[in-house]
Amino acid sequence: MASPAMVLDRLRGALWGIFIADSLSMPVHWYYNPGDIRRDFGVIETYQAPKARHPSSIMSVSNTGGHGRGGQNGRIVGDVINHGKHDFWGKSGVHYHQGMKAGENTLNAICARVVMRTITRDKGYDDKKWLEEYVKFMTTPGSHNDTYAESFHRDFFKNWAAGIPPERCSEGTEGHNTAQIGGFVMLPPVILAKLDGPAAAKERMMRHLTTTHESRKLAGYAEQYSDLIYSLVSGADLRTATQALATRMRVDLAQLVPYDDIRIVHSTFGSACYIEDSFPSLLYLAYKYADSFEKAVLANTNVGGENCHRGAALGAVMGAAAGESRIPRRLIDGLHDSKAIKAEIDAYVTALHPELLQQCGQQAAAAAAAGAATSA
Repeated sequence: MASPAMVLDRLRGALWGIFIADSLSMPVHWYYNPGDIRRDFGVIETYQAPKARHPSSIMSVSNTGGHGRGGQNGRIVGDVINHGKHDFWGKSGVHYHQGMKAGENTLNAICARVVMRTITRDKGYDDKKWLEEYVKFMTTPGSHNDTYAESFHRDFFKNWAAGIPPERCSEGTEGHNTAQIGGFVMLPPVILAKLDGPAAAKERMMRHLTTTHESRKLAGYAEQYSDLIYSLVSGADLRTATQALATRMRVDLAQLVPYDDIRIVHSTFGSACYIEDSFPSLLYLAYKYADSFEKAVLANTNVGGENCHRGAALGAVMGAAAGESRIPRRLIDGLHDSKAIKAEIDAYVTALHPELLQQCGQQAAAAAAAGAATSA
């Protein structure tokens, strides 16, 4: 059984991991040719801003009025959400995150902060309160600096703009544009809002997931992800936990470790956003680099593909296994909004886990007393 101090350290690490791994990958998000990463950046080892031109951007053929590909006649992007960004979508080669600064987070990770703040304020997860804050945040001009919004955001606000109540805005969106790893980015703060057992965590997580994603396929993978995050924070071993999930997919992760990451992620599983590709890729990276948070998140960045959202999900896994104490300080301090994120994590823990903080304080006091007695 993990000590309260270890559980607290791992819980905080899981939250930091979302933002660190997402931001590291932001400049090379959806670079599907790893050679383009080397050409534009070399080997990425720290936070960087994106280049003006993206070598494999397909934002110019993405639908600004709803999900998937399409034209730019729709004004959901530009007028309802992502205000002022519409014109960037119709131009060839524009970076998905153009104009962002080194260390900034992409939209889904920013939404994870909205989730975290809402849960903190309400001292628990409430899907209706979350939807209120989601709509307010996304429809407020200047609330974030990202250009791209995934299909699920665009579909949700297409429905919302048509007068559909927020609790029904994810309905009818089942499909390959919905069953994507981007749906995992907001889940860790919900999973960890209470340490009330894996079943309760999974039920809470599913309530949140269905507010933005109607996908039976994604839900099945999300249940596995919830169990993984919860078990790691509770003290589980990372390699044992990831291999257990991989075994369900008939994958032996140990046999893959000697191979090059690009070969495994791009050829064996798939580097795209689709959950059946990205989740086994996540498990592979977590297993291979189980001993190092830093190596895992940097490997994810440099392998390319859907590395931001896969990275955010992986970062939470690695942070839950390593704990905040084993995340390099430079990766925490280098985030553009590091101070604000720290304050939000502090507030989240204080509001939701006072008993854990109390137990840690009691342990520290007992250790100090024992040390004083020994020295006397």
